[in-house]
Amino acid sequence: GNKYLAWAFVEAAHFAIRYNAKINSYSQRKKAKTKGVVAIKAVAHKLCRASYYIMRDRVAFDVTKAFGQK
Repeated sequence: GNKYLAWAFVEAAHFAIRYNAKINSYSQRKKAKTKGVVAIKAVAHKLCRASYYIMRDRVAFDVTKAFGQK
């Protein structure tokens, strides 16, 4: 895809990990299994998919839908 859009979602993933506890715990679980860069990209990908469905369905962001119940 677009390298600038990918960069923007990686930056959004950094902020989401810093300020949201559920996203941070998801990132920590991913880091335990893989490398840190892969965990960041996984969060960025989930945020990208969530933003698509937010725009398509015109709903508010629900962290439990994107990152699970834990």
